[in-house]
Amino acid sequence: MRISSIGERHALNMTGFDSATFRRVLGHYPTGVCVVTAIEPHGAPVGMVVGSFTSVSLDPPLVAFFPAKSSSSWPRIEKVGRFCVNILASDQLALCRQIAAPGPDKFAGIAHRASANGSPILDDVVAWIDCTLDAVHEAGDHHIVLGRVVALEAERPDRPLLFFQGSYGEFSLLD
Repeated sequence: MRISSIGERHALNMTGFDSATFRRVLGHYPTGVCVVTAIEPHGAPVGMVVGSFTSVSLDPPLVAFFPAKSSSSWPRIEKVGRFCVNILASDQLALCRQIAAPGPDKFAGIAHRASANGSPILDDVVAWIDCTLDAVHEAGDHHIVLGRVVALEAERPDRPLLFFQGSYGEFSLLD
């Protein structure tokens, strides 16, 4: 058995596999695609696409998502202290790409309305979850963001947009 150097162990994440293998294997698990939105104090909307969103607790009602520490949008949303998670439908890939692209006006031409908290609810999403920021924890190269749900609604009974093995798709019922 060969003993690797400290540098080699770091490259293998101290586990015996590299980040490319980690990403490839976890890519076999499909994730939903959401846009987390907020309104900054000067009135401009801010948003980011996330594929790592989950429910956490019924009592109290909590949800979570996991922005990268390198995100430029997350610090802006965090400062606001409230946000809305918009679950995208399978026909909203163009909207997803527009919000994900870098640039100053990600919301150009995107119709939305304000939630009770003031956060943008994007038109025609499958569902939305309006939250106040409950807690933020560091987790490796990401944050764990907990949101306390204050309002939510399923807007349309449609197929959600999914991300799977590096591509976008939709869910199909088997029965």
